[in-house]
Amino acid sequence: MSSDENPFENLQEQIDDAASYLPSSVNTDVLTRLKNPERVLETNLTVDMDDGGLETFTAYRSQFNGDRGPYKGGIRYHPGVTRDEVKALSGWMVYKCAVVDIPYGGGKGGIVVDPSEYSADELERLTRSFATELRPLIGEDRDIPAPDVNTGQREMNWIKSTYETLENTTAPGVITGKSIENGGSEGRVEATGRSVMLAAREVFDYLGKDIEDATVAVQGYGNAGSIAARLLADLGATVVAVSDSSGGIHDADGLDPRAVKEFKTETGTVSDYEGADAITNEDLLTLDVDLLVPAALENAIDGDLATDVRADAIVEAANGPLTPDADDVLQERDVTVVPDILANAGGVTVSYFEWVQNRQRFSWSEERVNDELETVIVDAFDDLVDAKESLDLPSFRVAAYVVGIRRVVDAYTGNGNWP
Repeated sequence: MSSDENPFENLQEQIDDAASYLPSSVNTDVLTRLKNPERVLETNLTVDMDDGGLETFTAYRSQFNGDRGPYKGGIRYHPGVTRDEVKALSGWMVYKCAVVDIPYGGGKGGIVVDPSEYSADELERLTRSFATELRPLIGEDRDIPAPDVNTGQREMNWIKSTYETLENTTAPGVITGKSIENGGSEGRVEATGRSVMLAAREVFDYLGKDIEDATVAVQGYGNAGSIAARLLADLGATVVAVSDSSGGIHDADGLDPRAVKEFKTETGTVSDYEGADAITNEDLLTLDVDLLVPAALENAIDGDLATDVRADAIVEAANGPLTPDADDVLQERDVTVVPDILANAGGVTVSYFEWVQNRQRFSWSEERVNDELETVIVDAFDDLVDAKESLDLPSFRVAAYVVGIRRVVDAYTGNGNWP
């Protein structure tokens, strides 16, 4: 695994790789525009601590591209947040929304903080401080944040409350990923894991393999990873290994994903789960399994580690878990990769459904949300297959960027260019 890879440079390299397969009529100057954010907010938040002191935190919001609609993307709380990471994540959101053909652009935000070191009251003050700084930028038709790493319904409720109070209005669509009571959508919590499951099901069908016979390893047992594991097990797959930041566990006969999740909720880790063997995250990533689901942070697999990956297929639940070098190695080894901008697009897709419900002031049932999500993901996968086969593209990642870039370029050229 590499921590030295620059995620923003990786994004730009992925776009360049796809651009070589685009028609010559696509202007290179337009592509340069699509490789860089339109604007990035960097702000310092000074917050009262419970002990009476003050602490200052650095925060970012990148608005990458709004050609297809309002900027859309999560806010993460993590000590490793950087300006380039947020820029990269906002760019991936542009093409993720385009691949699943929902009318959004891409944005992303983050605060450099380890939330485990702060009380709920301190995190609320921090969140409301950030929301105040974001107030001029966000809005139901401008920029719509959502949860990400180490944030969830609680933080989204705080942002909504702060925005509505300062604006003296009611605007539930200003943010998604809220609790049901605060205008959230049924099915939102499971959405990312569900799209990973759907993408895995579709790619196994494409490869002529039976998902019921598949062995699965999941790196990262947070919301997306644990839900993907459970839903894949419900399809009949055997989850043989999972991990989190503390380490991993392995059982060749299969783990019970629900029981492991309960254990993690009680103890804070999957380590020491009874009846399973302890393994490292790197061990997990190189297990001989049918399906590998990297569901942690970016750059989990670099070019060196990719040479030891033994999975037949990889479905990316995290954003950017493979470096471009890893992509090259895995492509040479005929490992099929379903890219993040399709596989984990369930979150933003159901966020779009939540936004639509907020604007209509009408709630959907969970069954409708899941049915609509399945239609979106299956149709998007079919679009990637069509692009890959009709243009003889080398991978599903290139196909995803070709499809996404085409849609963004069409929107940009259709809008015309203001002087």
